[in-house]
Amino acid sequence: PVATTPGGGKFNAAHKADNNGDKPMSNLAQPPALADAAAAASTAAVNNSSILDEKYTRNAGRVYLTGTQALIRLPMLQRERDLAAGLNTAGFVSGYRGSPLGNLDLGLWQAKEHLAGHQVTFQPGVNEDLAATAVWGSQQVGLFPGAKYDGVFAMWYGKGPGVDRCGDVFRHANAAGSAKFGGVLVIAGDDHAAKSSTLPHQTEHVFKAVMMPVLYPANVQEYLDFGLHGWAMSRYSGCWVAFKALADTVETSASVNIENAAIDIKIPTDFSLPPDGLNIRWPDPPLVQEARLLNHKLYAALAYCRANKLDRVVIDS
Repeated sequence: PVATTPGGGKFNAAHKADNNGDKPMSNLAQPPALADAAAAASTAAVNNSSILDEKYTRNAGRVYLTGTQALIRLPMLQRERDLAAGLNTAGFVSGYRGSPLGNLDLGLWQAKEHLAGHQVTFQPGVNEDLAATAVWGSQQVGLFPGAKYDGVFAMWYGKGPGVDRCGDVFRHANAAGSAKFGGVLVIAGDDHAAKSSTLPHQTEHVFKAVMMPVLYPANVQEYLDFGLHGWAMSRYSGCWVAFKALADTVETSASVNIENAAIDIKIPTDFSLPPDGLNIRWPDPPLVQEARLLNHKLYAALAYCRANKLDRVVIDS
């Protein structure tokens, strides 16, 4: 074969060999320096990707996370805690985007391989209330024979107005309860100053009306800590647990401790559960559900908060 050089000359590649005389050589080949630079750039890209993925893969020490990334890592940490406790659980995440949680679904899609490795399924909802209904269904896994997992811990997410439209689902689902090895965390994105909303909104009043406990993390570290406590409280009390997320925290970033052992969950010793527990069951008449919620479940949630000192003074004025 004959090749044309950039200068217009010709040579026969079959008779042109390198210094060792064993390989055909063309002056159109990439210079060694450029080839080495390209290989180095490719290696650097792989290494950088691995470093960026450490926020979802590192199992000890500290990682740098945004509030949104902490919410994505949270179900992975819960799965790891359950495995360490001898439980074979799975996770389910569903909701509908809206600021300040507008990037959460994008981040969940990008982390789908990491989530799948922890048996966590992400299925965004057509709207907020359909997503909440799907989350409610995740707590019913143990009510029927043939379940593949001991339980499913679930996370719902949505903007404040999405909480408004989910009132009926939240009221019914919270009365029905959470699974013993499941639990539900409801992430509410609030916008007190109407920075990106048509009206200012805060969701505590809605959650109070449907009798759901509310956790209010102050920083990215507490997104992880309160998130794990939220699922534990939900399992113990049978309540769905709300989790308030503001732009001031979810859109910030910090170096956080991701060691599961750092979260020491304590079971209350000053509260006695009913003999049949407080979790979801079937059949379960409406008036019996209401009595369980008002007489036991809310007090169990308060007892959990006391035992784990969730409501405490961090900086005393």
